[in-house]
Amino acid sequence: MISAEAKVLILNAVVLGVAYLGIYPTMREKTLKAMLRNDLALTLLLIVTAGALFAGSGTRFGLIVTDTNWFAFTLLTSAAMELPLFLWFCRKHDIDMTGGAR
Repeated sequence: MISAEAKVLILNAVVLGVAYLGIYPTMREKTLKAMLRNDLALTLLLIVTAGALFAGSGTRFGLIVTDTNWFAFTLLTSAAMELPLFLWFCRKHDIDMTGGAR
């Protein structure tokens, strides 16, 4: 049986993999604004999917030093997993982190 934490981490990994290996590289306009717009949609997808699995279940998620609910766990772990991918992608595609174009 897969733990609740593992289910959310796998969900995060799949969505981030699709985003950074499929969606983001094929975007015509690779700008910070375009990435953030797509990232908002993908984050909402993660939250809705995790909510469908765990909302109202009372399941607690272990987050290093404390237990948390599904929403906080999903949001925090997806952000932690995405940060290195985001930085790598921005450097690789010369995306200005201030929002302007280079």
